[in-house]
Amino acid sequence: MPQPSTSIYARGAIYGLTAVSIWAAFIVVSRLGVRTSLTPWDVAAIRFAVAGVLLLPYLARKGLALDRLGWVGVTSIAAGCGAPMVLLVNAGLLLAPAAHGGALFPGVMPVMVAILAAVVLGEAFTGRKTAGLMLIVLGAIGIVWTSGGTLGTHQNIGHALFLAAGLAWACYTVAMRRAKLDGLHAAAIAAVVSLFVYLPIYALVASGSLLKAPLFDVVLQAIVQGVLTAIVALLLYGRMVGMLGATAGAAFVALTPAMTALLGIPVLGEWPNLIDWLAIIVISAGVYLVSGGPLPAR
Repeated sequence: MPQPSTSIYARGAIYGLTAVSIWAAFIVVSRLGVRTSLTPWDVAAIRFAVAGVLLLPYLARKGLALDRLGWVGVTSIAAGCGAPMVLLVNAGLLLAPAAHGGALFPGVMPVMVAILAAVVLGEAFTGRKTAGLMLIVLGAIGIVWTSGGTLGTHQNIGHALFLAAGLAWACYTVAMRRAKLDGLHAAAIAAVVSLFVYLPIYALVASGSLLKAPLFDVVLQAIVQGVLTAIVALLLYGRMVGMLGATAGAAFVALTPAMTALLGIPVLGEWPNLIDWLAIIVISAGVYLVSGGPLPAR
């Protein structure tokens, strides 16, 4: 894919940075929710009850886009930004800190997207892209390491869940790009499928636990998860991928650790250290390279 012009890159970057800010809030608020009165299953139910109902009329008009996606594509969309991905992230946050989720889920995911995009979409691995991906992964590993992540602990289960969520998201990104699907359309497919598949299962096994939660916790999750994360951020992400390509667009998501670290200070009391900040700088440089940011002339 050719390098985008400076104006197109600037527009895509604005979409990407706005989406990243929302996703950082998603990580922190999810962590806050599962640390207080809500379970991961409650958080997912709130998200898709709100987003599914809001987007149901839109999907009724647009349909599942089976002619472009096929059933494999629809499944990738529904799993990659629907209930399976959210449950993987929320369950991981029960076992590992928000900093680990903010690093491993969006930090390693661009590499997964790059591999899938190379195979499915024919997006080439240039030297610049490879260098940027290496910086992103190096920074993500640095954040996990300095946040107390060690081998052989229960945190590693959370790490594995974050990586699985990243793979699911990579499948969604590539499927959306291949079908040239609008971000809101993809969000509607994921939300409505999750509404009709996940919510009945949740209602059977939850025994009304959500009704016992404080109203403030439920409303906060409904706004951040159901509206901002499941609708607004996915709309922005879809437009960014359409402008910059699957790998370049997905690279912006790796900036989430920086935003997560900043939001984690006042909300969770989780302070990043010096090495965390250095890792954030390394990740940011990698994102700029992979996403096709303009470089000075040689």
